[in-house]
Amino acid sequence: MSDITIVFLIILGAVILFVQNRLPVVIVALAVPFSLYMSNVLSLQEVFSGFGDPTIIFIASLFVVSAGLEAAGVTAWVGQKLIQWSGTDSRARLLTFMILIVAILTAMISVNGAVAALLPVVVVMAIRTGTKTSQLLMPLAFGAHCGSMLALSGTPISVITNDALADATGGETFAFFEFAWVGVPLVIGGILIMYFLGPRLLPHTQGPSLPGDFSRHASTLSEQYALEGRFFRLKLRADSPLVGTHARNFDLSGYPGLRIVRLKDADGAPMTQDQPLLPGQSLMVSGDPATVAALAQDKALALIGSARTGEDDIGDGPAITEAFFNRASGLAEVIVPPRSRLVGTMAFPGMTAGDGELVVLAIHRAGEALPPGAQKLAAGDTMLVQGGWAALDRHLADPAVLVVDSPAVVRKQAVPMGLGAKAAILILIAMVAMLAFDLVQPAIAGLIAAAAVILTGLLKVEEAYRAINWTTIILVGAMMPLSTAMFQTGAAQLLADNLIKVLGDAGPTALLVGLFIISAILGQVISNTATALIVIPIAVLAAKGLGVNVTPVLMSVNVACAAAFLTPIATPVNLMVMGPAGYKFTDYWKLGGVMMLLFFVVAVFWVPVVWPF
Repeated sequence: MSDITIVFLIILGAVILFVQNRLPVVIVALAVPFSLYMSNVLSLQEVFSGFGDPTIIFIASLFVVSAGLEAAGVTAWVGQKLIQWSGTDSRARLLTFMILIVAILTAMISVNGAVAALLPVVVVMAIRTGTKTSQLLMPLAFGAHCGSMLALSGTPISVITNDALADATGGETFAFFEFAWVGVPLVIGGILIMYFLGPRLLPHTQGPSLPGDFSRHASTLSEQYALEGRFFRLKLRADSPLVGTHARNFDLSGYPGLRIVRLKDADGAPMTQDQPLLPGQSLMVSGDPATVAALAQDKALALIGSARTGEDDIGDGPAITEAFFNRASGLAEVIVPPRSRLVGTMAFPGMTAGDGELVVLAIHRAGEALPPGAQKLAAGDTMLVQGGWAALDRHLADPAVLVVDSPAVVRKQAVPMGLGAKAAILILIAMVAMLAFDLVQPAIAGLIAAAAVILTGLLKVEEAYRAINWTTIILVGAMMPLSTAMFQTGAAQLLADNLIKVLGDAGPTALLVGLFIISAILGQVISNTATALIVIPIAVLAAKGLGVNVTPVLMSVNVACAAAFLTPIATPVNLMVMGPAGYKFTDYWKLGGVMMLLFFVVAVFWVPVVWPF
């Protein structure tokens, strides 16, 4: 059996297994280089060369940068701006801003990251405007596919295409924003299609389960646990006698029932009682309002209760809620589960936990607050705890409690532009600048940006590992040797020759039509990344066989591989919106078919205008 036949059989087997979807994608992908090695088509070094390719490094680094932006609250800020700008009275404005924002965000942080960040926001918008989620979520996913063509970092397919162009031309590459020549028409065309045809082609359904809306999370907890009126914020003035002292040395004997719950620095971050107090810092206290007012008057403290401070608070809740829930610290609701070691232990509001990093603000049993003073905890009791975001993440992983809503999930949606937001934005700008001006290779720019995300504390090393979509990494790395095998064995040349025989007399435009059809069909049933790695070698050799410029051919394939609209399994984001919108498998092809036509026109007719043959 010839090597060409073996390669074709491996491709056929991989496509069948991808379509059947019975085995994990990574297992099927890894079976490809394994089969190439066992059949002696490629050497051991060649079958593993994909995992050491710079393209893999760049794609992995993009996942880390994307997670850094999300952790810093940048994507939450974008989501809030979407709600603010789009309003609730104009469907045209709502769709336009939604698609523009998801497209731009996709260009910077990838399709999956952008849709995952905006999905809860769009669901909230649908609820507030009385719109069925099915009318918005497919346009969100399809808008992200359009936006993936705006820049090099929008999708792994563009990175693979860019790498293929460099190999085919001896170093020529696409500029970072050169992809926008196709991306902008796709985004504009997508907006028009969604607006005029979306209402007729999309179902009017609602998903059985919707993502949580945490936009008013702090206010909800504050109302449920009655924080307002029980806690007060006292801000140190410059002339306060407490300036320079330590909270642990306070004599509160003259203020019966008064308790210092938490100390906050000027940025709202928790402090320890061993740190000296400075002007602008705050004391969070609980007690009788008259007693609190007396302390404020005696110690030259600014009593901030119902009034907003306007400094570092966020959201639209009362000042006390904002003092507990801000960029530096948050609230979390926990339940004492059966057989927890906490059952039977004494607890009371105001006590510290987690080595002093957390404070218990309230304890409820069966929905009612427990009587004042220390009480024994029972299974099913709920506690409201407050602390720095890092402390909440660290201590609430304890199996002794069950967390109702993960602080990490709440923070990403409800705390826009957190403390690390400026650093995250600067890192993104620096990476884009390095790529746009071709200062360094993409892999180096990505590594620098990913390292900066970790060094600035936006992510820990373990969080960076979790941020990487390893399925994508393994898929790309494992399928790259298939492209090598297609070149070395002559399989790609054979396919290219036959494609030229069929379409050659019709000219290069017919070649683009053929490549689009092949890419679009494969991209609906297997990963579009895998599709690109299969089709690109054929496209390069076919272009050389016709004696035409390889650049427009590769860009056309790039656009074709991104046209994954007809099925929910075509891309992760298509599947991501299926549940919340209540879509059926057959709902995708209606609007998806029109979007496919848009991508066909751009890939076949517009691309040669920008990059002539």
